[in-house]
Amino acid sequence: MSMHREDAVPSGLELLRAARGHETSAGIGLLLGMRFEDIEDGRLTLRCRTRSQFANPLGTLHGGILATLLDSAMGCAVHTTLPGGIGYTSVDLAVKFLRPGSIDDVELLAEGRVVHRGRRTSTAEGTVHDAAGRLLATGTTTCLILRDD
Repeated sequence: MSMHREDAVPSGLELLRAARGHETSAGIGLLLGMRFEDIEDGRLTLRCRTRSQFANPLGTLHGGILATLLDSAMGCAVHTTLPGGIGYTSVDLAVKFLRPGSIDDVELLAEGRVVHRGRRTSTAEGTVHDAAGRLLATGTTTCLILRDD
């Protein structure tokens, strides 16, 4: 029995391109108000606006928000390289916080780029900039590719 294209499971790239320009509809993306922007094979950007609920005890942007944006952008960049039906999960996440960010309705831009594509693991790097173009944080990740074989 042959599988027709319309019966095929969409690739990671196809799934994410379908969400481009929209606020994500589930999970952490919905909670933070993330929107997918540029989506290519091995590269992805997303945007998010800060708000007062993102504050740390000092009143600046909580590092966990930046880490989550990096984890999402880098993981989704890996997802763009995967065929339909193949998942992934983060194995590690390293983040460098470079400067404090504002919680005053500032748009953040997170970018993830795949550095290595492997059969079992892929690695990616990422950045988060504020609306003025200042680099707030950088990160790296390794993702485990979830194959049945």
